[in-house]
Amino acid sequence: MAKLQMLLMSFGFFLVFGITIGAVSASAQSNPRFVPLGSGAIGALYVPDSGPPPHVAFVVTHRNSSYVTHTSTTQLSSRGFMVLGMNVRFANNEALVDWQDIALDVRSGVRFLRSQPGITTVILIGPSGGGPVMSFYQAVAENGPAYCQGPNKISECSSQRLAGFVPSDRADGIVYLDAHPGVSVNTLRSLNAAVRNENRPFQSINPRLDPFSEKNGFNPTGDSVYSDAFQDRYFQAQAVRMNNLISKALEIKRKMAEGTYQPSDEDSFVFYRNSARLSDFSLGVHRGTLRPAKLLKNDGTVVTQIVNSVRIPDPSNREGDQLMGSGNGAGVKDLTITSFLTANAIRSTHSLDGIDWCSANDTTICAIREIHIPVLMVAMGAHYFIRDNEALFENGAMADKDFIVIEGATHGGAGCTECSAVTGVDYSNARKNIYDYVAAWTNARF
Repeated sequence: MAKLQMLLMSFGFFLVFGITIGAVSASAQSNPRFVPLGSGAIGALYVPDSGPPPHVAFVVTHRNSSYVTHTSTTQLSSRGFMVLGMNVRFANNEALVDWQDIALDVRSGVRFLRSQPGITTVILIGPSGGGPVMSFYQAVAENGPAYCQGPNKISECSSQRLAGFVPSDRADGIVYLDAHPGVSVNTLRSLNAAVRNENRPFQSINPRLDPFSEKNGFNPTGDSVYSDAFQDRYFQAQAVRMNNLISKALEIKRKMAEGTYQPSDEDSFVFYRNSARLSDFSLGVHRGTLRPAKLLKNDGTVVTQIVNSVRIPDPSNREGDQLMGSGNGAGVKDLTITSFLTANAIRSTHSLDGIDWCSANDTTICAIREIHIPVLMVAMGAHYFIRDNEALFENGAMADKDFIVIEGATHGGAGCTECSAVTGVDYSNARKNIYDYVAAWTNARF
């Protein structure tokens, strides 16, 4: 019991006299059950306290964040569904990630839910970085390891490692909650393109590409305005920097295989200046949809229009990008060769519009082209993944797909109060609107 208590507390639970409290709402699920899933993966099972037994179950996870108490667990269990909040084996440890193994952990969660009495439907939830996780899982479940293999791949998956998938491992639907396009894409778009020399990332800087130069459009106190010409140069230079990092990592991997590489710290792969995403600083970058889309307004009504983000620019990321500390955080990427090549690397010629989506196995867009179950894409109106989710919708191979933006919702789903102060619009119902829509979408299909 003591070991279980310590484990649950480390992931956000608080046990008092054997009753789990503090992390959940009593009206939703007053006593989630701890579920060991094997290989270091764990889960917490949420079942409604009252009402009819659920026949639909959701599973939510992320590549390295703790999701045993993700907001969806209580929000959806309070609406009559079973929910498994999961941590994969790499929770809280980005450097250990081997992307293909995440699919094995999700499969354990799906199989667990399939075994629960009364459950006939299992739906994957992919919030933020959970989007690429669930996309990869379903693409492999539907298509086998061939999905993540081929000469175009930076790092191929293993047929042996991903053997054993059966038809019942395929989920019945996916709900994306402001899913991002892939860890590799986020890493690409966050690279400071002004870095000329990886060995001198703070000294060797191209001033024409410096995103923090006011001459280039940076505003240290508000919304930066970068010219189209600067953006185009910057996005191309980000691609060049990423491609060079990939070449460096692949060369190290080759030498390691030959036994000719003697690293100072096993296969450590560290690079700096990775907190310089232009969309953090400028509302004009990845502003919103390119075409009219559904917008779920705060009062619950739905309108169709071009939807632009109401997010607040954050110039403070400049300080993070200039940090020299160790460990993953701010502008430092402290990885291994494996975690870089399998989950942080992608080829491109332009970080916005010239990405080779299928060169990496962690991108939502590559996977969504090979997925055929019903899918709901929910983008948050106070963040910068609106266009990415629209692109996800455009690329989806399934016949049944839906895309909607939640007015004024932050990346985590709460109403953006800071945004309200600027726009004068109330966004306080954002979280309720998200899960009411998810529940209605689910009940209409399953």
